[in-house]
Parts: sequence; structure tokens; C-alpha cells
Amino acid sequence: MRLRLYNTLTRSEEEFLPGPDDSVRMYTCGLTVYARGHVGNFRTFICVDVLRRTLRHLLGYHVRHVMNFTDVDDRTIVGAQQAGMDLRAYTDQYIAMFRQDAQALGLEQVEETPRATDPENIQAMADMIAALGRNGHTYESDGSIYFKISTLPEYGKLAHLDHEGMQAGARVDSDNYAKEDARDFVLWKATKPDEPTWHEVNPPGRPGWHLECSAMALRLLGESPIDIHTGGIDLIFPHHENEIAQSEGATGKPFSRFWMHVEYLLVDEQKMSKSLGNTYTVPDLVAKGVRPSAVRALLMSAHYRKQLNFTWASLAQMEEALTRLTDCLARVDAVVVDGSHTAIAARVEQASKEFAEAILSDLNTAAAFAAMFELVRALNSAVDAGQLGKGDIPGIRAAFDGFDRVLGILSLRRLEDERPPVPVAEIEQLIEARHAARRRRDFAESDRIRDGLAARGIVLEDSATGTRWKIK
Repeated sequence: MRLRLYNTLTRSEEEFLPGPDDSVRMYTCGLTVYARGHVGNFRTFICVDVLRRTLRHLLGYHVRHVMNFTDVDDRTIVGAQQAGMDLRAYTDQYIAMFRQDAQALGLEQVEETPRATDPENIQAMADMIAALGRNGHTYESDGSIYFKISTLPEYGKLAHLDHEGMQAGARVDSDNYAKEDARDFVLWKATKPDEPTWHEVNPPGRPGWHLECSAMALRLLGESPIDIHTGGIDLIFPHHENEIAQSEGATGKPFSRFWMHVEYLLVDEQKMSKSLGNTYTVPDLVAKGVRPSAVRALLMSAHYRKQLNFTWASLAQMEEALTRLTDCLARVDAVVVDGSHTAIAARVEQASKEFAEAILSDLNTAAAFAAMFELVRALNSAVDAGQLGKGDIPGIRAAFDGFDRVLGILSLRRLEDERPPVPVAEIEQLIEARHAARRRRDFAESDRIRDGLAARGIVLEDSATGTRWKIK
């Protein structure tokens, strides 16, 4: 099996081949930790997680994955100053929040999560500036060191910039600047008296945002080219373009073989904006009764190269879909009839093949979801018709376990069910109390118990075999 992946650098789908010994070295631009990450950020991280899981679990490659924290830039410095906090302590709190949210959304833990201000990373940045200087790509002005884009003829190849439109000799000091405003950019910034300062570079100062990722990627992943570099589509220019310039200007070698970018998340057909009040974090959604597994599923439900519209209605629909999925598996597990059926085995094999083909076709999660839910429909029909036996269950379970190793939804759902909003022991006691009330025909008490649990997020379902509960 081979993965075909869209490469932003070539604007085409290409067959991805691993490095020596089936190794994959991958870098993801993580959060700039001046605020808690929102669902737009996590759309990128979840889609990258699907890529990581595909490489590891579907293809069996050995992945070394780095995702950084940018803990020094214009915004983190201003935020720390306004909060009256040390920069490290200020950014620590948002890194901790990211880890909580990543765990809630079922992201696999990556091998390395460096932060820009780690001493070894500051030194790597200083070494890269020195290499760029030796190769004639830098100049100093007003205490800052800049990259001179005119010294790199290939500058702009990722974003496909028009070289004639570049402003030769003009420079930009801000870590964030206008799209298509191609200018010499700052590598090392002169600092004000009240800003964090490092002395590994002369003159003393602090790193520019673009420099940080180049240095951390090559320090932790080794000699270029690395295999895959990922991030949100908004990072193509200037950030990733400048990463390429720095890395290739310093080493003389290509920086990354593949570039994968995830499209924007819209909210009610609009871009997320604090002024519009439509920027949601994971705790914001959980507080409204949304399960993180539904958020994860929704954020990967559309192809990563297509914009996704996030709405409350779409969240509710995804919750219903996941309930159908888990209910189907519960029905399958409850089958007591002996025997197995070749038609079921063939249908499961077909769904597994369609799922793998979809994922290996540039991570087409929409088609992978369709294959999985078509199997759910077929299995429900088979159970209804009495055409599914206990001998079919292991194959069905193996197929869904395979889907989940890539999607990470069912395992997350199970973890949520193990930590329901009401303690399991209390739920079971209340179910028994409700049974007792019904035996003595006290239906008002039975309804009170059921409605009380529903108000706390637990739904009771009665059947001929007993009562089961699930999270609302």
C-alpha cells in the first residue's frame, strides 16, 4: 500500500515514500502560546493526527514527529507584560491548556514538543544565523539581523510569489505581516529594555518567529530534507516560505520533501473572529454539553484541503452519527445466535478495502467515513434480519478497530464513557432503584429517576434484555 499526498510545493498529488528503514521525519508548526487554542487550530492538529496515524498504523512506518510551541514572539511578549508575568510562566499556562485539550480530542502524543526558548533551541538558532551569515544571506541594521531575500533566487517557490513584485531592500520587523508582502525579514530582533534578551547572538536580542521553527526542525529531525512539514494554510506565506529560505540558505539542501497544509475552519460560514464572538475552545464546547469525540469527528469529516463549516447543527448531526455507530457495535456484541456468514465477511472486507483506499488517497476522510457508515447500515440490517451470528463478531470488531487506529474516534468515545458525568456506581444504583419502583408499579418514581439522570447527561434505554445507559 502506498499513500498519495498533495504536496503544496509542487501543487500536485504525489506518491509518498518513507525514508531509510521505513522512517518518516515530520514537523508540525504548533501553537503560539499567547492564548488557549481554538477549534480552528485543532482542525489542523486533528488532520495532521490522521496523517500521523495513517503513517504509523495503516502503513507501519516509524514516525518521528516534532510539534513546537512558539513561546517568544510579539504576542507572547505583550501578553506576558500585560499580565505582569514572567514570559516562561505566562506561556506555561497555555501549553498546559493545549495538552489538556489535545488529550480530550484524542491526539496521539508526538515524540518531541520543543519550545523556542529552550536553551538548546536558542543555540541552534544562533548557529543557523551564523551559517546564513557565512553564506551571504544576512545583514545587520539597527541592532537586528535580517535575511536578504534577493540572495536566494528560489525565494517564493512555496507560495508561488511573483518575483517582480517583491520589494527589494525593504524590510519587515513584525513577526506577522501582510500576505504577499515579500520583504527582507527579521531573523534576530533588537529588544527593548523590558523584553527578554538572549546573548547567544551578537548583538544580543531575541529570535524572530520564522527562525525558531527552522532551527528546531533540523536540530531534532536531523539532516535535511525532512520528509513532511505540516501546518495550517495560513502559514504558507510568510512563515513556511521563510522557513524554507532560512533552512536552505543555511544548509544548501532542500528543507522538506512534502508540505501538507490544512484549510480554514469557518464558523457559520464566517471566519473565526473574537469580535464576532465565534471563536470556540474545547472547554467552551464541553460546557454546552458537546462531547469531544463529536468535535474530533466533525473536524476531520471533510477533506483537509476543503474549508469546513462548523455549526451547532453539524455538531448535533455528528453526535447522532456517532451514537448510531456505537449502538450498532453494541447490537453486534449482543448477538447470541451461533454461526457465521460469508456475506457478512465479504461486506466487512469490502468496507475495510474502501476505507483504506480512501485514506491512502490524500487522506480522504469524507470517503472513509462513508465506507464506515455504509458498513454500519449493512450490519444493522443483518442484525434485524437475523443474518449475523457470534462467529461474525471477531471480524467485525477487527475491522472497526482498524478504522479507529486511523480515526481515533471509538477509543476516545470509550474513554468518555468510562468517565461519565455521573459516577458509574451511582448510575447502576439508580437503575436498580428504578427497577424496584417499576416492580411495585410506582411509575412516577421510575420516571423521576430516569428524568433526573437525563438532566445530568445520562440516557436510559429499556429493552427485553434489560436497561442500558449511555451519555447524552
